[in-house]
Amino acid sequence: MESTLETVALFSLKLAYEKEGDSPIRRKDAVMSDYQKDVFGLLLRRGDIDAIQLKMDACLGLALNALGGVDTPLGKELHKLSGSFNSAETMEALDAPLTALKDYLKDAQ
Repeated sequence: MESTLETVALFSLKLAYEKEGDSPIRRKDAVMSDYQKDVFGLLLRRGDIDAIQLKMDACLGLALNALGGVDTPLGKELHKLSGSFNSAETMEALDAPLTALKDYLKDAQ
């Protein structure tokens, strides 16, 4: 799950910060320092769902703004998927909405 969390963060930050013609954002870039696989792995081992959701909410908020907010079709769908992720109460319940977010953000690129 650490890799999927990192991927969702990466895709979100790419939407928010990557500009055409610039170098692409990579996993080892400074903007990803708080969202790397190791950070998520530690939070998962601790079972800290709230911290995971808070970190993802920050990234997803940036992506939502990049998509034009909740009033756009793309933003509305991202908001819906984010809500499903944020309402999960167990680690197992994070899996399905996280995968949906990853797939959606990949397509939105």
